Amino acid sequence: MRTHRCGELRAGQVGEKVALCGWVAHQRDHGGVLFVDLRDREGVVQVVIHPEEQPDAHATASRLRNESVIRVEGEVRARPDGTVNPDLPTGDVEVAVAGIEILSEADTPPFPIEDRIQASEDLRLRYRYLDLRRPEMASALRLRHKAFAAIHRFFDDLGFVEVETPMLTRSTPEGARDFLVPSRLQPGSFYALPQSPQLFKQLLMVSGLDRYYQIVRCFRDEDLRADRQPEFTQLDVEMSFVEEGDVQALIEEMLAEVWREALDVEVKTPFPRLPYAEAMQRFGSDKPDLRYGMELADLSQAFDGTEFRAFGGALDEGGVVKGFAAPGAASWSRKDLDGLVVEAQGRGAGGLVWIAFTGDEVRSPVGKYMSEEEIAAVREATGAGDGDLALLVADAEPRANTVLDGLRRLMAERLDLVPKGEWAFTWITEPPLFERSEEEERWVSVHHPFTSPVGDDLSPETAKARAYDVVLNGWELGGGSIRIHRPDVQRKVLEALGFSAEEAEARFGFLLEAFRYGVPPHGGIAFGLDRLSMVLAGRDNIREVIAFPKTQSGADLLTGAPAEVDEIQLRDLGLQLKQKQPPKKD
Repeated sequence: MRTHRCGELRAGQVGEKVALCGWVAHQRDHGGVLFVDLRDREGVVQVVIHPEEQPDAHATASRLRNESVIRVEGEVRARPDGTVNPDLPTGDVEVAVAGIEILSEADTPPFPIEDRIQASEDLRLRYRYLDLRRPEMASALRLRHKAFAAIHRFFDDLGFVEVETPMLTRSTPEGARDFLVPSRLQPGSFYALPQSPQLFKQLLMVSGLDRYYQIVRCFRDEDLRADRQPEFTQLDVEMSFVEEGDVQALIEEMLAEVWREALDVEVKTPFPRLPYAEAMQRFGSDKPDLRYGMELADLSQAFDGTEFRAFGGALDEGGVVKGFAAPGAASWSRKDLDGLVVEAQGRGAGGLVWIAFTGDEVRSPVGKYMSEEEIAAVREATGAGDGDLALLVADAEPRANTVLDGLRRLMAERLDLVPKGEWAFTWITEPPLFERSEEEERWVSVHHPFTSPVGDDLSPETAKARAYDVVLNGWELGGGSIRIHRPDVQRKVLEALGFSAEEAEARFGFLLEAFRYGVPPHGGIAFGLDRLSMVLAGRDNIREVIAFPKTQSGADLLTGAPAEVDEIQLRDLGLQLKQKQPPKKD
């Protein structure tokens, strides 16, 4: 039906006869001459219908409505002098129409099909197929495709084998809640949709496959955020006979290739390594943004024995005093500074102390409670210079870190400290092996229970993991580890997590049995490809790079899922609803 796509035409094709198909983006009537912007996936081209040259085509075009689908035949011509559009790749040419056919008429869409629209996200998701016609949305999906294609080529060239693992598996503990699927053939039993192919990829290493990868759909029944969805796409990688550096070097090459193919950007390798403890100390986060400074300083020692009760009380309870200096913010108004206190409180802090340094003048609402030595120590430890603002938090260290990490990111944005076009990759290494779950009142795995410990230390309070996360510009892109390959170590880790021998056998017996038949040392990594695509596209919400996403309540506004099912379906599954619950609102 067509010889070219709309966005492909250039000045070198002037004089050619072409057939185009697409959607009517805009139309204009200039003294009887009709101009139509015809759009398809590749872009927009202007077509022109002269009433005296093609009266039938002109009559057909005069009743066109925006978003109708048409086919045109005509000749590519150079645009007349003064009408070239430098903002369009096709702006040097137009198509003089000889014939036109309306393939599908369109109603008026609920929002304009163009970039920078004001439509609500709910409306866009309800009519997602229209939203995806907008150039910025189509561009994001194509960028995502380029990244995926580069990943497939990269691993195929290195001899990795892509293997599909089951979508219907068994529920295992750790991590988020599983999505459960009732079995009709075995009433009372349930499958679980996979949160990750973790156990299967380890079994593939036991099988001798040696190098595996998969771009796979995974599922987690958890509360959603801007960078999470109940179903997501993951790059899953596993290799035999490797150590941490082998996996990290491979992934650095892969990411460099993706950035090269998708953005035509060269990424510098190797990436720096940052131990978890150091990242928390310097940035208050295991996902630090390294594109700017404002590193945290621990001022606990400087305020030891202080008469400032807010700081002294926190230190007496085992907390810390930490802070950083925001460059050039000393001149902020009291209203703006009070707003920072509110921001800190919103992140969980009891309060925030600010100290503005301007020349020899020190301005702070609590300055009179601090000694000159303490203020001097703040200035020295944070590196605050003339015109800078020190922000300090006194609290339990985890909360202080969380608050200061959020304020650091906020100040970087408000002070325009984030350089454009910079990609600051880093590896965060040796995180804790275990963490305390207050909700479950027990120790749980930070990553998963199959991560190998550093050395022989399995104490829940001190054990470190042979794990590594790759972080970019404050976002965690992926995480992995060297796995446990010795059955005795695996049993000890499960025991440290509170599993009895019987529970371990019931949950993971198939893995423990496989480990009796020779297991190579192995490790791997998994990437959230939705998040990676979001970062590549410069968006701040993964819904902008997913074709058909869910809302924050897990609803699909396009299809109406999740939805009720009829009684017959429930009966076949041996299920009965005790009480219908109203749907959650976003």
